[in-house]
Amino acid sequence: MTRSPHDAPRVPFFRDPKLRAIAYQVALCVALGILIYAAVSNAAANLARAKIASGFGFWNAPAGFDISQTLIEYSAQSSTFGRAFWVGLTNTLLVAGLGIILATILGTVIGIARLSKNFLVGRLAAGYVELVRNVPLLLQLLFWYNAVLKALPDFANGFAFPGGVLLNNRGLYMPRAVGIDGWHVAAVLAAVVLAGYAFNALAARSSGALGTAAVRFAVTLLIVVGIPVAAFLAMGAPLAFEYPEAGRFNVRGGVEILPEFVALLFGLVIYTAAFIAEVVRAGLLSVSHGQTEAAQALGLRRTQTLRLIVIPQAMRVIIPPLTNQYLNLTKNSSLAVAIGYPDLVQIFTGTVLNITGQAIEVVVITMAVYLSFSLLTSMAMNLYNARIALVER
Repeated sequence: MTRSPHDAPRVPFFRDPKLRAIAYQVALCVALGILIYAAVSNAAANLARAKIASGFGFWNAPAGFDISQTLIEYSAQSSTFGRAFWVGLTNTLLVAGLGIILATILGTVIGIARLSKNFLVGRLAAGYVELVRNVPLLLQLLFWYNAVLKALPDFANGFAFPGGVLLNNRGLYMPRAVGIDGWHVAAVLAAVVLAGYAFNALAARSSGALGTAAVRFAVTLLIVVGIPVAAFLAMGAPLAFEYPEAGRFNVRGGVEILPEFVALLFGLVIYTAAFIAEVVRAGLLSVSHGQTEAAQALGLRRTQTLRLIVIPQAMRVIIPPLTNQYLNLTKNSSLAVAIGYPDLVQIFTGTVLNITGQAIEVVVITMAVYLSFSLLTSMAMNLYNARIALVER
């Protein structure tokens, strides 16, 4: 007599591995929730007992302190702590964005130079990598700030270059373009990026003359130069320059580039480029030597082989560790506090925290910002990595 599957004995839920795993996870989530609630309640009770203010009411309170570098409008008398936060955030984004671009360029050049057949070029590149990456970043920042930039002549004996450029140990002062709205500049740059991307995507699908390297370069150059020039002429060429004027004690007008900014940017770029160089070198070495030999057999030059054959295949090896270097550069920018550059950590976790005394809120916001930086950077690099992998299939 055969037994129907419905007649099989039922397994108790506590013996079912799937149900048991779900129960364990639910129990863990509940336990974590209880711990977090207890920690938050305990912290709130301690703050209330110590008569320390809590909450985010300080955000709209007057700041009352000056900031040496502001990319957005800020006033010590009328701006709030929230405005100071955005000033620090934009300063951090400026350093991180420029640092990533410049470190990528320098690291790629050094990484390729390490594989050069020229003995001197290869040894110099190897010496750069071994020297820079084995010296702590903090010491390098202090070197650039104290030993190089602060060693420049003082304000009274500074350098005056043609074109209204001034240089001394307080900073670099250059003429500032006036008459053009910043939003117009951003719109033109966005149009250039979109137009360049659309054309190159179209050219990549074309098998005719449009897809040749010479035509793509010429049209891309026309887009990059032509759109800004056309927009400039369409607005009536509203361009004038405000030149810096040295007074008795300070400089009025123009654009000021702080030595703290230059020292931080130099340190981050030079330090991170040494690690990127090793990432690039490892990626290039991962490509089979047979690919290079095949390219040479087809008559391709060494630069063509590197640009068209080796680097596209090496990108799938380069991208994952390169993401880590971008994250490290962004987080290492917080060392700006050691040389006085007004980044997010110095302004918000430093000055704002000292004035308000609300450590929990300030530190949590700062941690959330850096976490968001890391997640967004990782997401962008992962999307690019997936796109590269899709193209290679």
